[in-house]
Amino acid sequence: MVKNPKVSVIVPVFKAEKYLHRCVDSIIAQTFKDWELLLVDDGSPDNSGKLCDEYAQKDNRIKVFHKENGGVSSARQMGLDNATGEYTIHADPDDWVEPTMLEELYAKAIEDKADMVICDYYEVYTYKQNYIQQKPLFLDGETILQQLLEGSLHGSLWNKLIKRNCYNKYKVHFPSVITWEDLFVVCDLLLNDIRITYLNKAFYHYDMFSNTSSITRFKKIKNIESQVFFIEYFEAKLKEDKYKKGLFSRKLATKELSWFVPEFSYKQFVSLFPETNDFYLSKKKNIRSLSFYIRLSLLGFDQFSKFLYKIICVIMIPFIKRMFKI
Repeated sequence: MVKNPKVSVIVPVFKAEKYLHRCVDSIIAQTFKDWELLLVDDGSPDNSGKLCDEYAQKDNRIKVFHKENGGVSSARQMGLDNATGEYTIHADPDDWVEPTMLEELYAKAIEDKADMVICDYYEVYTYKQNYIQQKPLFLDGETILQQLLEGSLHGSLWNKLIKRNCYNKYKVHFPSVITWEDLFVVCDLLLNDIRITYLNKAFYHYDMFSNTSSITRFKKIKNIESQVFFIEYFEAKLKEDKYKKGLFSRKLATKELSWFVPEFSYKQFVSLFPETNDFYLSKKKNIRSLSFYIRLSLLGFDQFSKFLYKIICVIMIPFIKRMFKI
């Protein structure tokens, strides 16, 4: 077993048997050798746990932890609790990384004496791959926090190498939520005085098509609750005007998401961050869909109206615009 490695890579594993090999093999292939890999089997019902154990038997740098299913946030926290590396980085089991990722990120961290290194990444689709630049406007925590809240920077932990002692020093833990958990941790870290640097290179391949069971593909009440928790937590922490735009953007994103949750009624929609209603209604598309939705709701066709909303506003209108280049 590797003692006090330079980097700990944490991978939460759930129903990942189809693509786990791709992820783990890409970490094993790193040009940088001083790492440990923590595979956290989150009570996966398939053969993922068995595959993790097989990897651990072949490479003593790989540690496996089996736990009852508690969600990705609890799995990430278990990995972090058992990590021993100087720095940590996370990866999802359906993604993969370039072979020089750890070498270049660690070298940048040491060169700049950084607590956090941010880099670019790739979004991978069935037939194409997009390069996503993540260069902050300025390398200070306040600016980056604003950009994360506003959505101009991505909040995931897999494109950020972070010094492990920052979590303990500033008492930052993963919340017991099912979405935005990594964004929560990054933002919570940025509330503190940490040194940040940026490497203008992409290493991480964010797979947008393989994992059909990904939590980000489904819209549920618990997703809404998680995002409300996030917003209320940081709204209490961030009183300055400079953060209001970002928090308002997060409220709008949560409101938009609620449209696609079948159990979420019109009454709940209106009462969800009511200060956003006027802005939401200022958009012509939203006025049309909302008025139509209200009329159907009053007639008792709440679920049917949502179905029509999805068909008309989410599928048909964008298709027509592309056809006629509107």
